[in-house]
Amino acid sequence: MRRVSRRRTSQILLGLMTLFLASTLVFLYLKSSRDQTASYTQSRDLIRHLKQLNAQWDSEVLKARIAITHNYDPLVAPLAQMTQLWARLDSSATYHGHEDLTQWHAAQAAYQAAIHEKARLVDQFKSHNAVLRNSLAFLPTAEDDIQAQFNLIGDQDRLQLQSVATDTYDLLLSSLEFAQVTSDERAAEILVGLGKLAVNKESLPSEFQAAVEILSNHISLILREQPVVNGLLERIAAVPVAERLDDLTTHLDRDQQAADLVDHQYHRYMLIFSTLLMLLLLYLAVRLLRSFAEINRVNRALQAANETLEQRVERRTQQLKDAQSELMDSARQAGMAEIATNVLHNVGNVLNSVNISADLVTRKLRSSKALGLGKAMQLINARQGDLGTFLTEDEKGKLLPGYLNQLVEAIAIEQQGMSDELAQLSKSVDHIKDIVSTQQSYAGASKLLEPVNISALMDDALRMNAGALSRHHVTVVKAYAPVPEILGDKHRLLLIMVNLISNAKYAMANLSERPRQITLTVESVDDQTLKISVKDDGEGIPPENMARIFTHGFTTRKEGHGFGLHSCALAAVEMNGQLSAHSDGPGLGAVFTLTIPLTLAGNHS
Repeated sequence: MRRVSRRRTSQILLGLMTLFLASTLVFLYLKSSRDQTASYTQSRDLIRHLKQLNAQWDSEVLKARIAITHNYDPLVAPLAQMTQLWARLDSSATYHGHEDLTQWHAAQAAYQAAIHEKARLVDQFKSHNAVLRNSLAFLPTAEDDIQAQFNLIGDQDRLQLQSVATDTYDLLLSSLEFAQVTSDERAAEILVGLGKLAVNKESLPSEFQAAVEILSNHISLILREQPVVNGLLERIAAVPVAERLDDLTTHLDRDQQAADLVDHQYHRYMLIFSTLLMLLLLYLAVRLLRSFAEINRVNRALQAANETLEQRVERRTQQLKDAQSELMDSARQAGMAEIATNVLHNVGNVLNSVNISADLVTRKLRSSKALGLGKAMQLINARQGDLGTFLTEDEKGKLLPGYLNQLVEAIAIEQQGMSDELAQLSKSVDHIKDIVSTQQSYAGASKLLEPVNISALMDDALRMNAGALSRHHVTVVKAYAPVPEILGDKHRLLLIMVNLISNAKYAMANLSERPRQITLTVESVDDQTLKISVKDDGEGIPPENMARIFTHGFTTRKEGHGFGLHSCALAAVEMNGQLSAHSDGPGLGAVFTLTIPLTLAGNHS
């Protein structure tokens, strides 16, 4: 036993080691098979697209600056696209294994701050540039208004105002040049021209002053807004959006390099554990080779055990035949037809179980797995010269060690099963003897009135059903009230109780969600009536079956014959009593109650 225990412990440890190594290899394979290269490439593509949109944004700002386009939608579209791309980048980069999350988050925050600053400056640029472009666009119109007024005056006055017209035109040209090339010298010239125009404006006619005032206001606005717009352009160009995107790309490259190093490390671990697993398998193969002698010994022992089992089965079979013959003789000699029928029925059930057990043992012996050992040994004996090569390289040889292990386990299980089956067979034979003894004690003439102890009679009925109740795991609850000994037909009472207990057991055959329980109740009613009840927790009785439950031939069981309850009801009537049934419905169990007159044995003369 100790040797077997040590062998099993060793096998369990080897199995656990193999399972551990295999699980580790699977884990390492899954860890190393994670392909993050595509994710990193996608993130870098998104950053490259962001840089392209940023450059496009700068180009649209310059176009707006030089009035190539007057539509500010191109200044909004890049920011909206960059926001969408950033959301995709942020969601995909969340799954990257960043080694320094602080620096990664700092780079993200720096990029977002740069984008927000650039968007704010672009908004300011749009407002100031719109005002500047409106004034620049209006300058020709203002000059045309002055020239129109100048053309309306006479030739003499026109000579006096010729210098004013020239000054306004020079201011117009200077303002347009200032919008293209902004410098302090041009700004000073424009200020001087505005001052001169303001002095000369006082000597002009009133119709000239309004047009000159409008022109002066627009030139002053250009002089004020142009430096502001240029400054905003410089600040927009200075926002380091591209540099922040380059920082993110650098982080992604560094993270991908770290992930590649981890994958290489996992590959090295896989190589190590694969080597260990191969060594373990080689060790197991060596152990299997050493086990061949033990297998041969076990084979011989199993053959001897099989021969012994065959002899025991033959003896048991002969004993069963003798017992069956004895039972048939006893049944034919019994005077009570009803009791004999039920006893034989119970004996038949037990004999069916006995025959099944005997047949099962015989078939197991004929189809024993031990026969496979001979075939395995034929293969080994045929290849004794190159046994190692046969077991390691030949396809059949590789399968042979595993087959032998499975064969040993199968033979052990087969032997245990046959031992259990023989033990059950012995119990069944003993139960048959109990049934025969009980039947013999009740043999006699029918309709014989005699003193009856109800509690003892109920126990006899239980003993006749003991085998079936035990197989179905039925618990019996006895609720026997003190009842005096009565004068009655013991055979008919026993017939009724045996059938009611058997029916209660069948009613709970399919019950699996709760315990199976039968409650037997014995009590007297008004000191005149004996009441015996058999209650089960089984399948219950549907209302439509209640009216014909005692009808001859009616049964709900496939193997039933339909005369059990009918014969019980007739027996109750013959004893001047009544058999009734009650059920609350399907699945709620049923109660069968026998009531007969309480005739005391002491009152009989």
